[in-house]
Amino acid sequence: MSDRFALTGATIFDGDDWHDGHALVVRDGLVEAILPTGALAVDMRRLDTGGGMLAPGFVDIQVNGGGGVMLNDHPDVASIEAICRAHAPFGTTALLPTLITDTADITAAAIAAGEASALRKVPGFLGLHLEGPHLSVARKGAHDPALIRPMTDKDEAMLIAARGKLPVLLTTVAPESVEATRVAALAKAGIIVSLGHSDSGYATAKAFSEAGASVVTHLFNAMSQIGNREPGLAGAAIDIGSLSAGLIADGIHVDPATIAIALRAKRGPGRIVLVTDAMATIGTDMTSFTLNGRTIYRKDGSLRLADGTLAGADLDMISAVRFTHRSVGVELSEALRMASLYPAQAVGQSHRLGRFAKGTAADIVSLSDDLDIKSVWIGGDRVFSTSVGGQR
Repeated sequence: MSDRFALTGATIFDGDDWHDGHALVVRDGLVEAILPTGALAVDMRRLDTGGGMLAPGFVDIQVNGGGGVMLNDHPDVASIEAICRAHAPFGTTALLPTLITDTADITAAAIAAGEASALRKVPGFLGLHLEGPHLSVARKGAHDPALIRPMTDKDEAMLIAARGKLPVLLTTVAPESVEATRVAALAKAGIIVSLGHSDSGYATAKAFSEAGASVVTHLFNAMSQIGNREPGLAGAAIDIGSLSAGLIADGIHVDPATIAIALRAKRGPGRIVLVTDAMATIGTDMTSFTLNGRTIYRKDGSLRLADGTLAGADLDMISAVRFTHRSVGVELSEALRMASLYPAQAVGQSHRLGRFAKGTAADIVSLSDDLDIKSVWIGGDRVFSTSVGGQR
């Protein structure tokens, strides 16, 4: 007997349009239909969401940690499970656990953990994001400069082999450490190549986008900026239509006015997508943690090394949506797309994530009118609810 039910009582955002007086029908972990509530069969099992709205689950393509865990410190399946669990209460139903620049052994362990997580079908696990080690020391940010190095044939072969065992593999590289021919080989193998932590100019970014790079990592951070005679990597991310760009929308990493300017100027089809760049602090009250042996301090909404360098973000996805909508002034439907449909498109998963249509994953966020998380479903299973009753 199939597992079939309908979520009722909320306005539904399907990724494109809003539906009032409708129900979201789920069957065997997939969306079956959006139907007028009056058209539901009498014997259909119904779950009343109590108002508010239903939206596609959020997709976060840059998550370093959560629940007190950093992938770098414990690159294993248990850590990936903990990170996914920590972000679910904030609406994230699919994410890329992200490994910050580390040793070859830690990188290999993280890849093995990702492969095992894919086999176990860990709820919320979408694949891996390897942010480094092939970056520019000049734009290292919080990455350990002693671990940054050029890509070798062995590194390239390891990434290509890993891609065959992971749903999604994204890697952030800098042109200073990776040749365009390697980017072309990675992209041909199905790896999502992102440009970041780089001092590259516009022309270089353009050449690498033509070679196969399709994303830019945390726009405006750890990259060459827009100048009057050189647009830099930041300008390239906005101007080159094939590039999507991650954005940390916390009001600390990028000023709201700068975000608004970038959104107005961004050429498509690539989009600016919300990312959290979250660290171990999410879902905890911890005030500090370590990365590559260095202490990172949590204070006033930010995470910083002792010298004040920003080190990831103390941000969850629903907070990023609220900030984008309320502080930047982006229409709610667009802010929701920036957290769901657009990141899914950036990593080639919009056929099943980021929208509600027949056959897409029943990854669902129930929101109050004030944009508080009420319930979250992954693959039709409710994994979080603020209500003590009604669990399925």
